[in-house]
Amino acid sequence: MCRHLGYLGPAVSLAELLLEPAHSLLEQAWAPDDMRGGGTVNADGFGVGWYRPDGATARYRAAIPMWTDGSFRQIAADVRSGAVVAAVRSATAGMPVTPGACAPFTDDTWLFSHNGRVPGWPDSLAKLAARLEVVDLLTLEASTDSAVLWALLRQRLVEGAKPDQAVRELVGEVVATAPDSRLNLLLSDGTRLIATTRTHSLWVRRTETAVTVASEPFGADTGWVEVPDRCLLVADTENVQLSSLPGGDR
Repeated sequence: MCRHLGYLGPAVSLAELLLEPAHSLLEQAWAPDDMRGGGTVNADGFGVGWYRPDGATARYRAAIPMWTDGSFRQIAADVRSGAVVAAVRSATAGMPVTPGACAPFTDDTWLFSHNGRVPGWPDSLAKLAARLEVVDLLTLEASTDSAVLWALLRQRLVEGAKPDQAVRELVGEVVATAPDSRLNLLLSDGTRLIATTRTHSLWVRRTETAVTVASEPFGADTGWVEVPDRCLLVADTENVQLSSLPGGDR
């Protein structure tokens, strides 16, 4: 499992967003409030993806606790961005602890994170994974459920599916084969955030100029609203829309 967040708005330093606020993502790595049976700390690595002024993605990942990485503190103070996806990781038992297993996963303009697990891995995803091109399977960044979920989602995006529909369909297919899957997904192209809730917590905060989604609220600001379970969220700096996911009752 993990704690993750996505941000769209005026450019801020990564330190302002991830390290400095009260109950920041840094603090959630070692003192999360609401893991819902998904571990006790998020110390199996972390990752941060952001968009440069030219729209290209950049990324930093490490297979160590965020609080031990002095190099990232310097990077976080220097880098500013108006679109960020970040996560701290608690690895499921048996999964590798490597930088490649840490979200966000990326391709072209996309950044992706998964908070949760697919029970019965790898058998439970074998039939879905069989749809992937061989080269996609051979180039997975890690042998994890999250990496396969990203490959399946990326395949839909490459084929031209609308991002929100691609996410919705992926959740439906995974739940059909593994009903107890925990699927809090987070996807961004730098202009919008698409997120899901299935078991784990998610909160959203929108101001006049920014929108943030996060596993747990952080900072002194009010205005956080909890996203109901089994929902699809689509947000940009002007609008937040919620709709039900397969198996939900919203």
